[in-house]
Amino acid sequence: MESPATQNVLIVGVGGQGVLLASDILGTVCLGRGYQVKKSEVHGMAKRGGVVYSHVRYGTQVLSPTIEPGTSDVLLAFEPAEALRWSKYVKPTGTVIVNTQKRIPPAACQDRRPDALTRYPRGIEQALRSQIEDVRRFDAETLAFELGDLRMCNTVLLGALSRVCEFSAEEWLAAIEKSVKPRTAELNRRAFLAGRSVEFPCAEEPQAEELVFEKREAARDEAPFIEIRQNWCKGCEICVRVCPQNCLVMNGSKLAEVAKAETCIRCMLCEWLCPDLAVSVH
Repeated sequence: MESPATQNVLIVGVGGQGVLLASDILGTVCLGRGYQVKKSEVHGMAKRGGVVYSHVRYGTQVLSPTIEPGTSDVLLAFEPAEALRWSKYVKPTGTVIVNTQKRIPPAACQDRRPDALTRYPRGIEQALRSQIEDVRRFDAETLAFELGDLRMCNTVLLGALSRVCEFSAEEWLAAIEKSVKPRTAELNRRAFLAGRSVEFPCAEEPQAEELVFEKREAARDEAPFIEIRQNWCKGCEICVRVCPQNCLVMNGSKLAEVAKAETCIRCMLCEWLCPDLAVSVH
C-alpha cells in the first residue's frame, strides 16, 4: 500500500529550459534521503519548443509514477502559460512557483509586424490565485543572466523549490554536484543559492484582466542588434527557419549567424524558440 505521506511535485515548461535535468536533481535528492522515487516525463521537445513535463513522486513507498489532477503538492513552472495549463493538477492548499518570463509560441503571433497583437493568455496570476493558496512568481531568467549564464534558470528555480521541500540546502547541493558537469558545478551552486534566497512577499489582489491579447513593443527607428552566442549554438537551424525576414543564415561551421540585421522586425521568434537560449534580440 502506498504511503499517505507521498509527496507529488510537477515540473513543467517548454523544450530546452532544463525541465528534465531539474527533475533528475530532485530525484537524486530524494534517493539520498532514502525515499522511493518514481518519475513520468515526456521527452524529445528540446528542438521544437514543445511542452515538457515531469511528474516526480517520492515517499517511503510509492506505487505509481503519475500525479492525478488535484493531488500535486507543488507545481514548478518554467513558463507562465504552462503554469496555467497544469494548474488543475495542484491541490488548493499546494504551492505554485512560476518563472515570469514568457515563451510565446509561433501560433500566437502569426501577424509578425512589430506592433501586432499577440494572442497569449492574460490574467494568469489572477487565475492561479483563484485556485491555489500559495503562488510564488519571480523572474528566474534575469536572475540567472545576472549570475553569468541564462541556462542556470532551472537551477535558480530549484533553489526556490527547495524552500517548500523538507530537504536541507546541503542535500540539494550534493545532488546538484552529482548531476551537472564539473566545470559548471560552482555556477550551479551559486544559482541554487540565489533562487533559495528569493523572498516572496504577500501579493496584492491582482487586477481583473478581460483581454486575451497583448501588444508587442513597436520597433525603434534604429536597426536591432541580434546577438548569437555561438558557443551555445548547436546548429539546430530553428532560428534560421522561423525568421520571416531571412535575417539569419547557417555559416560554414553549421552555426547560426546574422546576415541582414537591418531587415529584422523584432518578431522575437528566433529568441523565443531557441532551445539553447543562444539568441537575443536587443
